Amino acid sequence: MSALLIMLLAFAGYIIMYKWYGQYIGNKIFKLSDSAVTPAVKLEDGIDYVPTKKEVIFGHHFTSIAGTGPIVGPAIAIIWGWVPALLWVFVGSVVMGAVHDFGALIISMRNQGKSISEYTAKYINNRTKFFFFLIVFLELWIVIAIFGLVIAVIFAMYPATVLPVWLEIPIAIALGYMIYKKGASIMTWSIIAIVVMYITVFIGAYLPIKMPAIAGIPPTGVWTIILLTYAFIASTLPVTTLLQPRDFINSHQLVVAMALLIIGVIASAFGGHLEIVAPALQVNPAKAPPMWPFLFITIACGAISGFHSLVSSGTSSKQVRLETDSLFVGYGSMLMEGTLATLVIIAVSAGIGMGYTTKAGEVLTGVAAWTTHYSSWAAAAGLGSKVSAFVDGSANMITSIGLSKNIALAVMGVFVASFAGTTLDTATRIQRYVVAELFGDLKINFLTGRYIATFIAVVSALILAFATGAGGKGALKLWPLFGAVNQTLAGLALLIIALYLKTKGGLKWLVAGIPAGFMAFMTIWAVVMNQTKFGTQHNMLLQVVNGIILLLAVWIVIEGIIKLFSPPETGAGDATS
Repeated sequence: MSALLIMLLAFAGYIIMYKWYGQYIGNKIFKLSDSAVTPAVKLEDGIDYVPTKKEVIFGHHFTSIAGTGPIVGPAIAIIWGWVPALLWVFVGSVVMGAVHDFGALIISMRNQGKSISEYTAKYINNRTKFFFFLIVFLELWIVIAIFGLVIAVIFAMYPATVLPVWLEIPIAIALGYMIYKKGASIMTWSIIAIVVMYITVFIGAYLPIKMPAIAGIPPTGVWTIILLTYAFIASTLPVTTLLQPRDFINSHQLVVAMALLIIGVIASAFGGHLEIVAPALQVNPAKAPPMWPFLFITIACGAISGFHSLVSSGTSSKQVRLETDSLFVGYGSMLMEGTLATLVIIAVSAGIGMGYTTKAGEVLTGVAAWTTHYSSWAAAAGLGSKVSAFVDGSANMITSIGLSKNIALAVMGVFVASFAGTTLDTATRIQRYVVAELFGDLKINFLTGRYIATFIAVVSALILAFATGAGGKGALKLWPLFGAVNQTLAGLALLIIALYLKTKGGLKWLVAGIPAGFMAFMTIWAVVMNQTKFGTQHNMLLQVVNGIILLLAVWIVIEGIIKLFSPPETGAGDATS
C-alpha cells in the first residue's frame, strides 16, 4: 500500500470519527451544556483559572499532550511493522485516547478544575486517591527530569534549533502582551508571531549554537539546569504571560510542519521517490520485547497516554470557557495527535528510505536504509535514534518541495524541541498543582504556595536528573519504567471516567469501561513482565519501584472494579454542572 493512500485514508477516518463518535459521546454520553459555569469562569484568578477561546486553549492542550511522545513511540514501534503501529494509532486514538482525554477534561471541569488524583476520592475513596497521587507524582517526576534531557539532546544533535527555540519565548511574551493587554487581534498577531519565529528558524540554520562544558559539567547537564530553571519561572507566571501565547504559536507551528509533511508526502509520492521500506509485520525483531503487550506501551501519546489526563485535569480544565468547547479541545486534540503519529509512521517507514546517513558517513536508501537503522531493538531504542529517524525522514520528504536539507532539518528540529519545551512547562505546572493538593490534604498549608510547590517540583526533578552524575541523565535510570507507568495511569484514568459515567445511569460507562479493561490488562501484563526482566538483570532499584507501581495499580483496579459493580450512591455526581 502506498504511503499517500495510507495518509489519505487515515485522515478521512479521523474526520469521520470526530463528527460521528466524538459528537455522540459529547452530546449523548456527557451531555455537554453551555448553561454550566466552568471553573475558568467561576474561579477566574488571572493566573491559572483564565477563560480562554477554544482555538487558543486547543493550541495549549495539543502542544502540551504532544511533546515528543507521538514521535518517539511510533519511531521505535515501527520495528514490529507499520501495520500494527498504524492500526493501534488509529483505533487507540479514536476509541480510547480521545475518550480518555475528553473524559478527564470534562470531569475535572465539573469538579472545580481539580486534578484526576484529587477527584479519585469522590469516585472511589480517600485511600485510593493517595495511591493515585503517588503514581502521578512519580510519572511527572520522571517527565520533568527526562524532558530537560530530551531538549538538551535535541540541541546537541541539531544546534540550529537552539536560537529559534529560545527566541520563541520573547516572541510569545510579546504576543501575549498585544492580545491580553492591548486587545489586539489574536489571528493577526499570531500570524505575525509565527512568521517572525520562522525567520529565526532560517537564521538558526546558519547560526548553530553548541553549548560547551562549563565548570566540568557536560553540555547536557548545563542545558538541563538552564531548562529546569526556565521551567520554574514559566510555570509560576500567569498562563496569559507565556504558556498560552507560546502554545498558540506552537499550534500554528504544528499546522505549518504538518502541512509541509503532507505536501512532502504528496510531492515525494508523485515524484516516485516515496515507498514504504519498513516491513508490514515483523513479529520477532532482534532483541525486542514481545509485540504483545509492548506495542501498546511503546506507542503511548499517539494512541493513548496517561499523561494526557494530567494535562486535561491540570491546566486545560482551568481555561476552557464553555463546556461545549471541551469536545474540540479534548477529543479533537487527541485525534490531531493521532494524525501527527500517522505522519511519523510514514516518515520512519518510507521517508527514511529516501536517504539515510550511517555513523560511518555512508548514504543508504531504500530497504537498506531502514534495516540499518532498525537492525535491532537496541539500535533503534536510543533517544537520539528515535528523534533522528523522524527528523531525517521528514526532512527527506520536505526537500521534495524545494527546501534545502539544511533548512528542512532546522524546521523539523525546532518543531520537536518546541513541543518538548511545552511539555516541560506544562508538566512542571501540573506537578505544582499535585504537590499543592497533596500537602493541602495533609494540612501542611505552608507548602501549598505557588512558589514553594513549584520549587519542590523542580528541585526534586533536578535531584533525579543529576543522581548519576553531572550529565543530567539520572532520569534514564527510571526511564524503563515510564511507558508502563504512563499506560497504567491511562487505564486507571479510564476507570475513574467509567465510575463517573456509572453515576449517570444506564450503560454509558461502557464507552470508558471497555477501554479501561483493555489498558489495565495490557499494562499490568507489561509491568509483570518488566518485574521478571529486572529480576533477571538483578536491578534492585527498578525491581523495587516497579513492584510498588504494580501493587498500587492492582490495588486501585480492584477497588475501582468493586466500586463499579456496587450499588450506586447518592451525591456522587457533579460538583458543578
